[in-house]
Amino acid sequence: MVSLDLIIVLGLSYLLGSVPFGLLFTKLAGLGDIRDVGSGNIGATNVLRTGRKDLALATLLLDAGKGAIAVLLTRYLFTEDLTVYAGAAAFVGHCFPIYLKFKGGKGVATFLGTLIAIFPLLGFATIGVWLLTAALFRISSLAALCCALAAPFLSMYFFQGTQINWAPLAFMTLVIFMRHRDNIARIFTGTEPKIGKK
Repeated sequence: MVSLDLIIVLGLSYLLGSVPFGLLFTKLAGLGDIRDVGSGNIGATNVLRTGRKDLALATLLLDAGKGAIAVLLTRYLFTEDLTVYAGAAAFVGHCFPIYLKFKGGKGVATFLGTLIAIFPLLGFATIGVWLLTAALFRISSLAALCCALAAPFLSMYFFQGTQINWAPLAFMTLVIFMRHRDNIARIFTGTEPKIGKK
C-alpha cells in the first residue's frame, strides 16, 4: 500500500538525486559542458577526463552523498523501512534527472552511497567486489557491473531478520546494466578501455 510518507520520500529523494554535481562543478570551473566531453556522461569518470582530479573526486563524493543523504534523512524523519526506497529514488534522479531532460549518469556512485547509508557492511562488501574485479581485470565498467550484480544477493544475507526490502536494490542493478549497454558490448568485443589506459 502506497502511503503519503512514501510519496513524500520518493519525490524529495528523486529531486535530490537529480542535482547534476559533475555538470555544475565543470561549468563553475570554466571547463564548459561536461556532456560535450568524452562519453558525455555527467559522472565522476567523465569529469576525470577533463584532467581535474579534484573535481572528479568532489563529483564522486557528492554523487554518492546524494543517495546517502536521502537514506539518512528518511531514517531520521520517517521510518527505517522507507530508507531503501529513498536511496532508489535518489538513484533514479541521478540516472534520469528532471533538470537535464532525464539524461543523466550511470548511477554507480549514488548506488554505492545508498548501500553504505542503509547498511555499512553491505556497502563496503559491495565496494570490495568492485575493488577485487578492478584489480583482476582493470576494467572500471566491469567492476561496476559485478558489484551491482552482487549487491542484491549480498543484501539477502545482510537483511535477514530485518524489514528492509531487497527488491529496490535489484531494480537499481537492472538500471545500472541498462545504462552500461554500450560498455557491455565493448567488453564482449574486447574494446572496452582498461583503467589507466589513455
